[in-house]
Amino acid sequence: MAFMTENRSYEQLVAEGAAVPTEGWDFSWFEGRATEARPSWGYARSAGERLARAEAALDIQTGGGEVLGFALGGAGEAGPVLIAATEGWPPNVAKATALLRPRGVVVVAAPDDAPLPFADAAFDLVLSRHPVRPDWAEIARVLRPGGTYFAQHVGPSSVFELVEYFLGRQPDEVRGGRDPERERKDARAAGLEVVDLRAERLRMEFHDIAAVVHFLRKVVWMVPGFTVEAYEPQLRSLHERIEKEGPFVAHSSRHLFDVRKPTP
Repeated sequence: MAFMTENRSYEQLVAEGAAVPTEGWDFSWFEGRATEARPSWGYARSAGERLARAEAALDIQTGGGEVLGFALGGAGEAGPVLIAATEGWPPNVAKATALLRPRGVVVVAAPDDAPLPFADAAFDLVLSRHPVRPDWAEIARVLRPGGTYFAQHVGPSSVFELVEYFLGRQPDEVRGGRDPERERKDARAAGLEVVDLRAERLRMEFHDIAAVVHFLRKVVWMVPGFTVEAYEPQLRSLHERIEKEGPFVAHSSRHLFDVRKPTP
């Protein structure tokens, strides 16, 4: 059901979307205002099953720790003796620490583009949900022989209906970025074995302009430098379009990697 916004002006909705905190990866605020179909493989549930069998696990770019926390709940009483998580954005580091420390998780502040601050072969399971860019050489380095990298990546042209509404048609090399087959080749080049790779494109709907504003503030790489002031004409026009025609429809792109480090 769409959120009831009939009596709210454009200015009120934009102000609401601009005021919501953006820390972490909790998207519950969007309930009733925006929807996104979920991949069929159920990443967090599957990650929980793997955590239940792991001895030492690492979650790369954990965000606010919400997905890892959910996965740990799925692991039940079982789970790794050692579990660590990295995050590069300071507000998320604080949020993840508060959420995950009671679960025994060590949260390490580490820039997304820096080497992982762990010893070689430290983990038998490495997880990541929506990493900015997978560093396959570092993933291979910290995995034990026989260990697994299990992750959900953002795929090519994800939510580009919305991106290109604001930025115009993007170059083919941008639209084709995050290609799963290219990532498969890069993983193999790092000495890893791709056990399974699945990809899906999923419907998204934005039911009001507040949801658009909050989404672009939260997922900052979609429209770099986005502010309400800079894109006011486009926002107002999109608000009028949604009011007249109904939800703005876009499609997210996701792929699932199940990767193994071979044993000698």
